[in-house]
Amino acid sequence: MDKKKKILFHSNHCKAFTGFGKNAKNVLKYLYGTGKYEIIEAANGFTKSYHPLSKSPWKCVGTLPDDRAKIESLKKDPSVWRSAGYGSETIDSLIKEFKPDIYIGAEDIWAFNKYWERKWWSKINSMIWTTLDSEPILPLALEAAKHVDNYYVWAGFAEREMKKQGFNHVKTLHGIVDDSNFFKLSQEEVAELRSENLIDSNCFLIGFVFRNQLRKSVPNLLDGFLQFKNNNPSLNTKLLLHTSWSEGWDIPRLISEKKISNLDVLTTYYCSECNRYQIKPFSGEKQACKFCGSKDTQSTTSVSNGVSEDQLNEIYNLLDVYCHPFTSGGQEIPIQEAKLCELITLTTNYSCGEEHASEESGGLPLEWAEYREPGTQFIKASTIPSSISNQLQKVYEMPLEERSLMGEKARKFILDNYSTNVIGNKLESILDNMDYCEWDFDFSEKLRDPEYMPPNIEDDSSWLCDIYSNILKMDVDPDYDEGHIHWMKKISEGISREKILAFFKQVASKENSKIENVLDLDSLLSGDDPSLRLAIVLPGSAVDVFMINSFISNLKDTYKNKDIYVFTQPKFFDLIEDNPDVHKVLPYSEQIDSCLFLEGEGSRPGYFSIAFFPTISTQKVLSYTHNGEDINNLYPITNNT
Repeated sequence: MDKKKKILFHSNHCKAFTGFGKNAKNVLKYLYGTGKYEIIEAANGFTKSYHPLSKSPWKCVGTLPDDRAKIESLKKDPSVWRSAGYGSETIDSLIKEFKPDIYIGAEDIWAFNKYWERKWWSKINSMIWTTLDSEPILPLALEAAKHVDNYYVWAGFAEREMKKQGFNHVKTLHGIVDDSNFFKLSQEEVAELRSENLIDSNCFLIGFVFRNQLRKSVPNLLDGFLQFKNNNPSLNTKLLLHTSWSEGWDIPRLISEKKISNLDVLTTYYCSECNRYQIKPFSGEKQACKFCGSKDTQSTTSVSNGVSEDQLNEIYNLLDVYCHPFTSGGQEIPIQEAKLCELITLTTNYSCGEEHASEESGGLPLEWAEYREPGTQFIKASTIPSSISNQLQKVYEMPLEERSLMGEKARKFILDNYSTNVIGNKLESILDNMDYCEWDFDFSEKLRDPEYMPPNIEDDSSWLCDIYSNILKMDVDPDYDEGHIHWMKKISEGISREKILAFFKQVASKENSKIENVLDLDSLLSGDDPSLRLAIVLPGSAVDVFMINSFISNLKDTYKNKDIYVFTQPKFFDLIEDNPDVHKVLPYSEQIDSCLFLEGEGSRPGYFSIAFFPTISTQKVLSYTHNGEDINNLYPITNNT
């Protein structure tokens, strides 16, 4: 049997109620179903050993560290914590652990900042599958294109704009939409669903399925709906907003400001107890469920608590028309789901919406006015309310037969361009054309060179590139690298080269200290049984080592079957390594300053059954879980009784 290619798929977790999450689920189901690949899912937002991840049919691990102390440290810097949420802290170790032939990163482009500079990137088949939704293209996306050979975007709009910048290797690969879950129900089934949700059979129901983000144009839609309603005063029409009302736009306030009746705007409530949904006007979160009688269990749908695909299909089928106004978008999967249900879709004719706004796609365009996003200066679309009203009028007045034919076109368009088999086959072809990886390269970190003295280079930019390369061992692009841009600005403000050089050398020395102080415990402890290991961690002072030395024999008497390891500074080794009860003395490193790291947590095994931190006498650092071992008689070795 041929060896299976190993794929590390890095994205939102496949069970997340997000666009990336849905795509991950559909992609992984397809690839797993082929039987051709060994799959590892790297799920953002979860710790590596989070137990529910183990229930997936393929290997699934989180991309946050298991170490709670490490997580608390990361949270102190919002930008670092945001990056860690995308997996920046663990991706190198995951690559090293699983040794994939292929890495696929399917997220927003900023999730992969500088990944192409990591040691493994060019050594394996590395692929970015990202959403780009606005002009001008984000500089980071342009920088990535210079280094990423396998670069895929979710919409033709993004491919076109990247090619305008000269990146002809960028290709469109739409996210997968599961066509088996979304389809048109019979008239009888729709009538029954409407009756269950107290929606009149003659109600012209307009729907919008979305995450309540500010880029979803809720105020514009409400204005367009109000205009349409005022133009048809005798028409029974309502608007269904399937979203969370607890994030993003303050929808109740907008409804009140625009003097729209609360009864004319519906939403989806979902019960976390019985898993049933109810369509009704918004009346606050945590409502009583009419189905199971549970109190405070019914809330509007959210990314963590929402309807199943089957239920969402029913909700689409309640609608007469689907309207999706937005400022920009990478793909907007609800548009494709609505088309699969044979609904005419109204979409803002910008960004990914361009592909869904033609009659050939079963859609109608919504006109928009340009505005610029502060900071990025991205072109964004403000959907014109009168265009929403006019297109709603067009659909309402359209003969039912014409509406039905256009709905059939919509479904066929998605089956031909976004369906599981179409996109799955394309992705499969991409993967099959990639080679296996031999995994014969070194992961070790290069030491920096704080002793380097740059030559006399006249051009400031070239001088900076030289010290980045030779002191910090980094290759930087002067047009895009934030550090280079920062220092060029400082030079223009008058800072001397001597001060910059001193700073670079200081950083190099600090980084060398970290590199040299990282322990490879897997190698140092190989062959030993973790259940038979006991650790004592002594960050330093000769006094601490002398004091612990006197208690080692008592500790060995208590745990006769365990090998005792002592972690301390190398300069103190000779004070304790001759102790006959010490199995091994190892160098101390900050990475082991966690009881959970050394002993394990939940389903994640540790390196030791017991780890003592005798110098810690407060509760700031957890230091006494010890895997349930009895330590009542160990007061001399630790203050934690």
